[in-house]
Amino acid sequence: MDPASETASDSSLTPVRHAPYDLPVAVRPGRVPDGAPLDHPSLYLNREAGDLDFDARVLAQAMDHRVPLLERVRYLAIAASNLDEFVMKRVGGLRRQQAAGVVAVSPDGRTPTEQIALVRSAMRPLYARMESLWRDELRPALRANADIDVVDEDDLDEHEISAAADLFMRDFYGIVTPLAVDSGRPFPLISNLSLSIAVMLHRPGGAEELFVRIKVPTSHGRFARTSRGRLLPVEQLIERHVGRFFPGMEVVGAWRFRVTRNADMRLDEEEADDLIAAIGEELRERRFAPVVRLEVEAAMPPRVRRYLADQLQVAEEDVIEAARVLALADLAELADTDDPEHLFAPWHGITARRIATHFATDEHASMFDLIRASDVLVHHPYDLFRTSVQRFIEEAADDPDVLAIKQTLYRTSRQSPIVAALVRAAERGKQVAALVEVKARFDEANNIEWGERLEAAGVHVSYGFVDLKIHTKVALVVRRERDGIRTYAHVGTGNYNAKTARLYTDVGLLTCDPDIGSDLVNLFHHITGFAPEQRYHDLLIAPWDMRDRFLALIEREIRHQRAGRQGRIVAKMNGLDDVPIIQALYRASQAGVRIELIVRGHCRLRPGVEGVSDNVRVMSVIGRFLEHDRIFQFDNGGETEVFLGSADWKRRNLSDRIEAIVPVRDPELRGRLIGVLDAALHDNRSAWDLMPDGRYVQRWPAPGEPERALQEELMQRALSAEL
Repeated sequence: MDPASETASDSSLTPVRHAPYDLPVAVRPGRVPDGAPLDHPSLYLNREAGDLDFDARVLAQAMDHRVPLLERVRYLAIAASNLDEFVMKRVGGLRRQQAAGVVAVSPDGRTPTEQIALVRSAMRPLYARMESLWRDELRPALRANADIDVVDEDDLDEHEISAAADLFMRDFYGIVTPLAVDSGRPFPLISNLSLSIAVMLHRPGGAEELFVRIKVPTSHGRFARTSRGRLLPVEQLIERHVGRFFPGMEVVGAWRFRVTRNADMRLDEEEADDLIAAIGEELRERRFAPVVRLEVEAAMPPRVRRYLADQLQVAEEDVIEAARVLALADLAELADTDDPEHLFAPWHGITARRIATHFATDEHASMFDLIRASDVLVHHPYDLFRTSVQRFIEEAADDPDVLAIKQTLYRTSRQSPIVAALVRAAERGKQVAALVEVKARFDEANNIEWGERLEAAGVHVSYGFVDLKIHTKVALVVRRERDGIRTYAHVGTGNYNAKTARLYTDVGLLTCDPDIGSDLVNLFHHITGFAPEQRYHDLLIAPWDMRDRFLALIEREIRHQRAGRQGRIVAKMNGLDDVPIIQALYRASQAGVRIELIVRGHCRLRPGVEGVSDNVRVMSVIGRFLEHDRIFQFDNGGETEVFLGSADWKRRNLSDRIEAIVPVRDPELRGRLIGVLDAALHDNRSAWDLMPDGRYVQRWPAPGEPERALQEELMQRALSAEL
């Protein structure tokens, strides 16, 4: 069957419209040969294409007129930022493999060189669509509807021109540092993602062109406000007055450019005696790592473009032209305003119902009383982080009966109430252990700073393993009570970050189940000490047993299906690329098990392939919050089991990270999670379906059908529970 003609196996899907951006045909998988084994490359979608498809779905939000105007601008900035990160991480990693002579192919059968060619061709139309969306639609709409007028220097009137000259001399002339290149001054090191101006000069009467680089200062914002209240990009203000930096010289021209560097720098972990020092060195290297993309203004003359590419050692195919605007991610600052007409209605969250009821009836109540009575499920940002998880840690820090607190910190906020509570607990003499992950990409410096602060307060800080990231989200509290020592735990899907808890959807379980507590005690001993033979009973722990236990759960559904009991798997996660898991899902589909996957980002599994994945449906939800929770449902012949935790079904989560997944046994809480999955599956507003050929197609309500959006429904459920 031609993959372009294949359709999803579920004929009940609502009418759809195509995604606004399609990757080139070359990215799409080929026809699956009859009788192909489950490791055949045609059965796997390309990981890099999956990341770009995800960014296209984010960009689609910026193109959607149902989304408030300023939120559309924010989505455009997010899509641009995502593309920057993709180039730094994924393209940078492929370039390193290529340079090292790696010839091993990806599951979809491509070498690093072939994948680089693939993403180069796929990124350009995506990049161009972002730029045209800003230029032709969003920028004019801001001017017409939101009183935000972003202008070019040519648009300034005489009064603005005069005032801009004063602004330049007052706020920019003194802080800008032109860097000239000549026989005594080498080409400057240009930091990652910095916006620059290439200035070409002549000495009066001379023929030789001289190059000067100016770094655009954006620490106080990308836009300068004119005397009429309009917004002028800072780089255009500098370009207009660039001659003032070079008295006695003739300015030939000035053009913008921007470099993106490889952020996939790996530690030399075999020889790193001091992991913290090595991370610090990596941070320095990342700013000046090899360039993997050069963005230039389209008006830049070819000779200047060639000069930059040569100096930065960038291949011609890695040079991207932009008509005028570079660094679209900076547009996010335009959306950071108080304009309710053009923003989503504010969402503040509610205190989780069980918590609110508990404290409303007893002024002397504590989180420990509540958790001892029954497990508590929290779902952020619908349930407030501050009145649930944060309160749990803060109470533990202040409770005289708490003997110890142990917690993992992967990413946390700069003004972290969690870290403050751990410091306070240590100062009060409690045993406090924090496992700080210093390899959390782009948060390394922040985490090192937190680790040093915690150590100074007397917290036992462990920086984990050289070869494994501590990605699990767990906290353990050991408390002395009348009947002995009791453990209380939080196992979740999100970081202990008060800021992202308002922006990411995450679930977490608060429990005093002694078996879960025992497993967490063993896990912390494993991480901080030496326990290679540690065993876990209730928790699924990566990298030691999680993959095997998930495979066993999938095989159990196959056995139920073959025994006449309808097998069904529903799983929600951020990404899916683990080959053993995908092959197990293919076997389950071939056995007749119904499989529904809600995968926000990239997915290697190819759904809807006749004879292989007929019974697999894959969808993605893109909304105002970042879908981040991981929930796994196995129907188990009518005795449904539900799990939550920190791991996706991705190779890195199952093999290279320490992760924890916890079973949810309370029937009411289990039902609430199943309800979340069900609402996602029936979304017809923010959902996208993955087609057999790798395209994502947006769902659209049928005529007369009510609009159902997962996140809006969960907000309404939260408000109803509060009432």
